[in-house]
Amino acid sequence: MYLLPAIDILDGRAVRLERGDYSRVTVYHDDPALQAQLFEEQGAEWIHVVDLDGARSGDAANIDVVTAILRRTQLHVEVGGGIRTLDTARRILDTGADRVILGTALVRDPDFAQAAIEEFGPDAVVCGIDAKDGDVKVEGWVQGAEISALELASRMATLGYEHLVYTDIARDGMQTGIAPAAYVEMFQAFSNPVIASGGIASTRDILELARVSQAIEGVIAGRALYEGGFTVADGVAACKGTLRTDAGYLDSLEKPIEL
Repeated sequence: MYLLPAIDILDGRAVRLERGDYSRVTVYHDDPALQAQLFEEQGAEWIHVVDLDGARSGDAANIDVVTAILRRTQLHVEVGGGIRTLDTARRILDTGADRVILGTALVRDPDFAQAAIEEFGPDAVVCGIDAKDGDVKVEGWVQGAEISALELASRMATLGYEHLVYTDIARDGMQTGIAPAAYVEMFQAFSNPVIASGGIASTRDILELARVSQAIEGVIAGRALYEGGFTVADGVAACKGTLRTDAGYLDSLEKPIEL
């Protein structure tokens, strides 16, 4: 497992939304590239970038911000939001980003989903599945897709996708904790470990995910990092199983679960 601090970009600034609601936005930094540098200095190796303007409009709007992040840091970067054409995906990957995340297009344009994996390969293209109560939401989380998250994950695995970011919208930006069972179900449907997103409030949540680490590739955290729920350094250590407290190594809350 590895930690991916989240940088959500809206109007050129680093923000977080509550449950994907564009009317409930908190601004954390006016310079996303500087925020990325701070995350790197604290020990991050990856970051998860979401173009919220692009997610809402359907056209990537913050490629220049992604470019600035990559020029300022040595971070591995995955980018999502508004990537609905091969040209947009190519432009983002040409900045030096490691991966692009496809969301709405997976549902709206299955031919594009297949063409993207064929052109860019499974290391560069990620399924982004955002769901509420198990049902997929698209267009910046404002529309239902009339398909379950598990069914969509299975379809993407059939196409050859190997990376998946699963976001529990009801928990995203709320620091309410996580539901490991939901990620296990996605792992079973997708046949590959998934990147968990939504509701991470503390290192205890990461340790809960560590109990099912066979199912988890990475952990995305946003608001909790910005508001002091835990540090990037502790989050990275929790993912690696090396988190220390004054009493010594902090073990998982319970024994690992065999899947």
